[in-house]
Amino acid sequence: MQKLSGARIIVELLERQGVHTVAGIPGGGNLALYDALSRSEKLHHVLARHEQGAGFIAQGMARVTGRPQVCIATSGPGVTNILTAIADAKLDSIPLVCIAGQVPRSLIGTSAFQEVDTYRLSLPITKKSFKASAASELLQLIPEAFRIAASGRRGPVLIDVPKDVQTETFDVAQWPAPGKADPSPAIPAEDVLATVEAINAAKRPILLLGGGVIHAEAGRFAVLLAEKASIPVASSLMGLGAVPSDHPLCLGLIGMHAAVHTNMALEECDLLISAGVRFDDRATGKLEEFCPRATVVHVDIDPGEIGRLKAADIGITGDVGEVLEKILPMVKHSSRENWLAFIEGLKKAHPMPLPPDGSLGAPYGLIRETARLLGDEAVVVTDVGQHQMWTAQSYPFRRSRQWLTSGGLGTMGFGVPAAIGAALCSPDRPVVCFSGDGSLMMNIQELATAVQEGVNVKIVVFDNRCLGLVRQQQDLFFDRRRFACNFDSPADFTRIAEGFGMPAFDLDASEDPLGTLARALKTKGPCLIRARIGRDEKVYPMVPPGQANRCMLSGENTCDRKELPEHGSS
Repeated sequence: MQKLSGARIIVELLERQGVHTVAGIPGGGNLALYDALSRSEKLHHVLARHEQGAGFIAQGMARVTGRPQVCIATSGPGVTNILTAIADAKLDSIPLVCIAGQVPRSLIGTSAFQEVDTYRLSLPITKKSFKASAASELLQLIPEAFRIAASGRRGPVLIDVPKDVQTETFDVAQWPAPGKADPSPAIPAEDVLATVEAINAAKRPILLLGGGVIHAEAGRFAVLLAEKASIPVASSLMGLGAVPSDHPLCLGLIGMHAAVHTNMALEECDLLISAGVRFDDRATGKLEEFCPRATVVHVDIDPGEIGRLKAADIGITGDVGEVLEKILPMVKHSSRENWLAFIEGLKKAHPMPLPPDGSLGAPYGLIRETARLLGDEAVVVTDVGQHQMWTAQSYPFRRSRQWLTSGGLGTMGFGVPAAIGAALCSPDRPVVCFSGDGSLMMNIQELATAVQEGVNVKIVVFDNRCLGLVRQQQDLFFDRRRFACNFDSPADFTRIAEGFGMPAFDLDASEDPLGTLARALKTKGPCLIRARIGRDEKVYPMVPPGQANRCMLSGENTCDRKELPEHGSS
């Protein structure tokens, strides 16, 4: 039997859970926990410069490993700062455990210094929130938090731990087993058979993959199904990488910034097999006109998603990988020559315009040249904005968990800290973060964290001295009334990075930009690469908000409803 403080119990349980790295910032409400962390020989602590950064560092670790990761915040402003990262994790189904300090139990409800109602604030943006009322409860709460975070549709769990619970001692007679994910629900055989029959009968099927396929490690089953039944594969933003982008059946991204041929193919499919998707508005456009001719199969681990937005003719609640594995042997081999020929005709008629290799004169060229120089092993992280969409459209993703981005919440400032977390858990892979000047300034202080940790992160900044996607929408939909979108006092990012102790390279000032890019990407540890782009660069194609996906802008103020060629029926 050991007499341990609540803080020591937390640390011991994290170690037993197999946690290696935690990110956070100390403060008055969690100093006892930090004192216990200082004596751990198994836990590495990453000192973020802002609690939001700590939350996104933990997200980066969770996104590349698929396992729950830990972030820590103090009470009051510490926890309110970290809530954005928690909300982001909830929408993208990322498993996190956040341990928050709180004022002593006797002061709760008295408006004490740095007191907020963490429990009630966090309820809408977590899978589950807990309040620890005694040190003994931690023996149950910590494993339970990891179990909940990892089970079913994954997500964040928060534990609010008052200061005096951290210092309270308790005799630990036996340690609980580490928390682990619950078994997946049983998959109804009749739903599997109905799906198989629908696939075998379909003439124009499309397989739509979302983030749930990544979380389930189900990409290989998706590829096998697509190849066996000759089914083209499209992806939501969160599903990119599940099928290699150069696979002949890969259609790439759907929705607002998809290639024209991808959205046109979805218009014509007669069966949509959607796996691990939410039918988000950025993916579907005008929902009632999304895949208007299709029978819909919806597979998801979360029963609440099935039929929530898009009615499903066949709904299957279960692990996506297990469902696809059951379907696979029963699906007939099919060539579907006419359907694939029709798809190829769409690709030729409406190609995604990309610059030739070696061109750095446009954002797409810089992204693709970075991909060529880094190779297939790189982890790719973005912030949110035009650069995010350019990367989603053009980066040659080859595998699951290669692509890390804020999808559901669309959080500017996600990129750098998430890239730090990814690099901490993938030290043998290069990590590149594509950002914009607006997004970078949201959490620019984490450059100091990257330097302190010595992580292998390369930050490519598209510097257009404005909020590019805001400006684009003001130009297209608000009669060019540009307001609060331009940075009239632009930052010198190379000098800022150097001020943090980080090497920096300015492609705009280089006589050999391609050589400078190659040299920067080979730099040991973190570095920043600044590329100036024009304020009027746009992301095309684009579906106007609220429109059907068939209505795509290919240039300013041109909304063409694409005419589809005739297709065969086999």
